Amino acid sequence: MAKTPAQRAAKHGTNAALPTRAAGVVNPSTSRQPAKAAGNASLILIAGTVASLFLFWYFHLLTLGQMMQLSSGHAMPDSLAGGFDPSYIQQLRGSMGADARGQLQYVHKTAGTLFPLVFGFSAMIMIALNVARKPVRWALWAAPVLFASVQLWANFAVDGMLSAGTLDVGQVALASFLVVASWVLLILSLLACVAALFIGRRRKMQKPKAAAGDITPTNL
Repeated sequence: MAKTPAQRAAKHGTNAALPTRAAGVVNPSTSRQPAKAAGNASLILIAGTVASLFLFWYFHLLTLGQMMQLSSGHAMPDSLAGGFDPSYIQQLRGSMGADARGQLQYVHKTAGTLFPLVFGFSAMIMIALNVARKPVRWALWAAPVLFASVQLWANFAVDGMLSAGTLDVGQVALASFLVVASWVLLILSLLACVAALFIGRRRKMQKPKAAAGDITPTNL
């Protein structure tokens, strides 16, 4: 027959008056939360990577390539990774009508805007998943953030340069600088992602070694 709290207190003291809570009872869902968050981030990263590859192909390879049919074979300024000079832009302006310039502006507002934003966001997720140290993470984040900002600025600069009433040498120089900078930052962003993957792989390889080092022989 079970004893009452008063009987337990009389036999074992006041500490035994109340039943103790069962130890070791843990909410099993809490241990899965970090793994679940990492899994969700990985799914977002995969989707962002696929979208970035598609948008790069659609914007730089397909659409801008087709725009050459509207400019007498002249490449669009966005495709000129080495920059351009006023004489080339003067020729381009002469070969592009108002409809062609309007179509290029539309491309800049759609795929030209989505690509840097999606790529920059995906690169930041990749870096965050693989780099634990905040200073290193912020340093690697700088490249994709700057790339997205400069690419969007370059879109506006190119549209303004081509649609201006008269050719402005200063506008051409600014647009050329932004286009070159966007390509350089794109390469640096890719290198930052590669560095993040290397750091993450090295961290995962060090965890088993650290766990093995914590195991010490005990006397039986």
